[in-house]
Amino acid sequence: MSQRVERARHLRRDQTEAERILWTRLRDRRLNGLKFKRQVPIDRYIADFCCVDAHLIIELDGGHHSANEEADAKRTAVLESCGYLVLRYWNNDVMKNLDGVLEDIVATLSRTPSVKLAPSAPHPDPLPFGERGKKD
Repeated sequence: MSQRVERARHLRRDQTEAERILWTRLRDRRLNGLKFKRQVPIDRYIADFCCVDAHLIIELDGGHHSANEEADAKRTAVLESCGYLVLRYWNNDVMKNLDGVLEDIVATLSRTPSVKLAPSAPHPDPLPFGERGKKD
């Protein structure tokens, strides 16, 4: 098994608090029906969250990233050269404004013509009472 795959598995087991919080809202197609994966090896990097169908990568940055802006810019350039749009959010944004982060992700995806977004929540009563499969 490659070192990158093993590293990705390790990162999935030892996720940060911000990653855990965001993952609860992205997993199981919870965000507009889009399938996200976490800790995905792409090129020489491991993306925090990736939606292959939308060609979208979401990266969460902790405080140490403020000192690594050049490395982050290089990483973003490589991931974009692989055909992905990269969105970056600070861990603090996820912790304090999760709804705002999710709204920004959906707004970005809605401006992407190739992405078909499903409704974010089911209709509260999808079928009239008489059409629920019950016979009178």
